[in-house]
Amino acid sequence: YRRPIARLMCVGELIHLGSLLHDDVVDDGLQRRGKPASHRVYGTAVTVLTGDFCLARAVQLAAEEGGFEAVRAFSIAITEMAEGEVLQLQRAGDLSCDYQTYLDVISRKSAALIAWCAAASAWAAGDIERADALTTYGRGVGRAFQITDDVLDYSPATGKTHGADLRERKVTLPLLIAMDRIDGLRDELVLRPPSDAELPTLMARISASGALDEALSQARSYVTEGVSALDVIPAGEGRDALATLGRYLVERVS
Repeated sequence: YRRPIARLMCVGELIHLGSLLHDDVVDDGLQRRGKPASHRVYGTAVTVLTGDFCLARAVQLAAEEGGFEAVRAFSIAITEMAEGEVLQLQRAGDLSCDYQTYLDVISRKSAALIAWCAAASAWAAGDIERADALTTYGRGVGRAFQITDDVLDYSPATGKTHGADLRERKVTLPLLIAMDRIDGLRDELVLRPPSDAELPTLMARISASGALDEALSQARSYVTEGVSALDVIPAGEGRDALATLGRYLVERVS
């Protein structure tokens, strides 16, 4: 008898929702998916407590539906997410941040949760080999997801505040590549953040440098790496769907 995994999959949705609520408070975000961020409408206290509720409910569901190994892996993922957020805050505006530090942040902040979601059913079934393979897959596509999200910050049609990362001098892969390719860009940003009037021109320069295309190329390589880990999974619709999902996470437009 195999337990249905629909409720177990709700764990990922709950923790993702809770983390978004908390992120918007930490970042003082203005919008989320084209609408005012929750804390702008309901206030900080309600938003933080709602995020806490989502986290607590997620842990409860993981225990009820996944068992010990699923909860153990889940606790590790949540710890990594918190560490990633702290690391990102520590390096906020630090334009000396390098690729390895950026990769460490996104591996913890985004890829850890996606990896758990990919492997959760295998943890619940006690299939360690497939859980490890699916974790590797999730790490790869999770990194790709965050890189793509950082690229989309340079697009005006995503439902997020256009250019917010650049305005805050947040070091993402597109900016890291652009600073290597555009003479003087790093020095410009060290001196001061771009004004609202300067932002469109600066974003156009970064796009013209090929930094966005290069970042997406690196994202695709992480998807390829992740999908290759699925060889231990029997061929079929399930494995094909995971491969398709990985590619979609890079080719999406919002």
